[in-house]
Amino acid sequence: MKKLIRMRYTKWFNVSRDGLSRNNPIVIGVLGICSALAITNRVDNALAMGAAVTFVIMGSSLIVSLIRSFIPTRVRMITYMVIIAGLVIIVQFFLQAYFPQLYRSLGAYVGLIITNCIVMGRAEAFAVKNPVKYTFFDSLANGIGYTYILVLIAAVREVLAFGTLLNYQVLPDSFPTWQVMAIAPGGFFVLGILIWIIRDLTKNYDEEATA
Repeated sequence: MKKLIRMRYTKWFNVSRDGLSRNNPIVIGVLGICSALAITNRVDNALAMGAAVTFVIMGSSLIVSLIRSFIPTRVRMITYMVIIAGLVIIVQFFLQAYFPQLYRSLGAYVGLIITNCIVMGRAEAFAVKNPVKYTFFDSLANGIGYTYILVLIAAVREVLAFGTLLNYQVLPDSFPTWQVMAIAPGGFFVLGILIWIIRDLTKNYDEEATA
């Protein structure tokens, strides 16, 4: 009995660790790069996008896991898309109703969550093959893993580009802001450094690079 409990906790731990660090969807899987570069010039945008994607990942993965025995193999991708699209519409309506300014800041990238490979990837790679109890931790970990990378990138970019953090002034007016951090090349630079740091800490290297 103790061995069974230990095995279950080990699997939950491994599933969570994969999404957060070892197989982080952005820095290891190199997925969701578009939003990681497009909306991370401010932390509030990153938090909103991270929360939206986490909601969609968790909702779609849990639904797929619940009905996985009833999904015909030939239409599984279409089924995923219908589920994901429905959840994205809910997110859009919620943001439009309660956070209209934030919705305008995120622009088309809210709708493009439908095409985010992280969401589809978790449904196909994990949810359709595993029960809800493990799918919950996998989807939550991947959502948090996606979100904290966005926030880290946005924190660096916002401070250097605007001298603010969450729209509060943190640098003196005399600080020469780096306008490159407000556009995509600045995002590439920060993301590249994060990928290097996290891959080095997790010892996750490409096989070709270490051969």
